[in-house]
Amino acid sequence: MKKLLGLMLLSGGAFASSRVKDLVSIKGVRENQLIGYGMVVGLKGTGDSKLEFTGLSMSQMLKQMGIDIAQKQITTKNIAAVVVTANLPPFARAGAKLDVQVSSIGDAKSLEGGTLLITPLRGADKQVYVVTQGPLSVGGTAAGGGGSSSVKNHPTVGMIPNGGIVEREVMNDFENRNAIRLALHNPDFTTAARLSRTINLELGGVYARARDSATVDVMVPYDYEGGVVDLVATIERLPLEPDNRARVIINERTGTIVVGSSVRLSSVAIAHGNLTLEVREVEKTTETPVAVEGAAMPTALTGTKAETVKETVVSINEPGDKLISVAATATLGDVVKGLNALGVTPRDLIGILQALKAQGALQAELEIL
Repeated sequence: MKKLLGLMLLSGGAFASSRVKDLVSIKGVRENQLIGYGMVVGLKGTGDSKLEFTGLSMSQMLKQMGIDIAQKQITTKNIAAVVVTANLPPFARAGAKLDVQVSSIGDAKSLEGGTLLITPLRGADKQVYVVTQGPLSVGGTAAGGGGSSSVKNHPTVGMIPNGGIVEREVMNDFENRNAIRLALHNPDFTTAARLSRTINLELGGVYARARDSATVDVMVPYDYEGGVVDLVATIERLPLEPDNRARVIINERTGTIVVGSSVRLSSVAIAHGNLTLEVREVEKTTETPVAVEGAAMPTALTGTKAETVKETVVSINEPGDKLISVAATATLGDVVKGLNALGVTPRDLIGILQALKAQGALQAELEIL
């Protein structure tokens, strides 16, 4: 039988602990995006055929070098107009080097073998933070002739490793802060509350407070004044168990189904083709020993005490006398495992999950990609 393809189930029970470092970001500690316009020269006839950008840019550049040449006199195809982008890391200092990406904005066929001329990169405030120049590393290639052509990968985008030099620093007096703000990557009220309690327990006082589902503010203790880096390092190492809403993710194009460990089912019965699925609660009576009142021996017993509890039972069957019963306190993961044992296809399972959500028996968000 065909098994469910691309199916991933989270194990039942609590989420595993993660480092706080992997769950939050710190306000003010982030990258800044930079952009600039430049020219790539030295191409082997694979540059821009239309010279609206390159002709004017080359003419202006040559004038700055003392060479007066009109735009219409530049007809070479060895030049390409490009946009240069880079990410400025937090706390990057003047003189530091970083990678830049170069992308053609004209009709150049390939940037292979080209060299980027000196290009300033500006931030959102229009200030120049990085200057870059150098030969391109292009992961693709293009060739053609005689009415045929061949292209491998993407030859109109290249990189210049360590090609950018930081000229202006982003001012950030991080070390002397009196408070830091932590932002959760996945906002959740329970996770935010756990994070603040974990930090307070570690610091031995009430220094952290959850402002909302995504924000936790931390006051810098007296012992860490002037040493915020040590405080952040201490917080980042703390283990934290994140919490998430119950959710089922379905990708119908690939047949991928992701089921969270906290997903639960209410009592329901489904008939899908020749398949029957039933989720029901049953009462089960258990007997526990009861000690003799006033007995000399603490282990003396006199009869039993009956207790009634409710358990969830899932039954899945199809023609051919094939029946699978899933254990009590069943989760959706248990149900899917049972369906998988019967050879249910991903499309059938997707239909069952959608019907469960429509009926209200699926206690989780259903997200279809």
